[in-house]
Amino acid sequence: MVGTTFPVQTTVEYFESIYVDAQGDATRIPWADERPQPALVNWLNAVAPSLVRSGSRVVAVGCGLGEDARELMRRGYDVTAFDCSKTAVDWARKLDPMNARCYTQADLFHPPPRWRHRFDLVVEINTIQSLAPEQHASAIRAMTDLMSPHGHMLVIARCSDEPVTIDDGPPWALTRQELLEAAAQAALAPTDPVAVFEDDEDPPVQRMRALLARR
Repeated sequence: MVGTTFPVQTTVEYFESIYVDAQGDATRIPWADERPQPALVNWLNAVAPSLVRSGSRVVAVGCGLGEDARELMRRGYDVTAFDCSKTAVDWARKLDPMNARCYTQADLFHPPPRWRHRFDLVVEINTIQSLAPEQHASAIRAMTDLMSPHGHMLVIARCSDEPVTIDDGPPWALTRQELLEAAAQAALAPTDPVAVFEDDEDPPVQRMRALLARR
């Protein structure tokens, strides 16, 4: 995303326009890496096998072209992947026709009622940071509503040492404290210390990974 200019209003219409304007060229989608997020892969290798059994219901929030969703499917999870952009969902279905039914268009803040408390694992990668800072806490609350009573939420996002302002993004990185406070407002708490690390991008981007559960 470095060097890319985004409008302040990160609306459904904006995200849809990005995918439409790309005209099928994934390199024109600033956040499409055409691979699963490495921090997700590492977590799936090291932690997931003892926490989330194969066949568990998993939801990928803001799935985009489905890179992370496909990695979750490959590992045997029952995946629902959604995005607010219809074009993104149609594109993901074309990339993965065998699992086309797993991709759906939906709004995080107005999801289908049947999704309430449905999922054993909510996977959130870079969606919160695409929303303005004042929406971060409400986004986490909305994701919490998707979690089953004993479910977990995996959050991977850009991390900032200092709070950001509206002029700093998008994307709008979160501080570790902001994430913890937003989680607490949703009655969530980390199951382990929040991991802060630099990714493998050039130049590296500071990110954090947190696993949250109901308190």
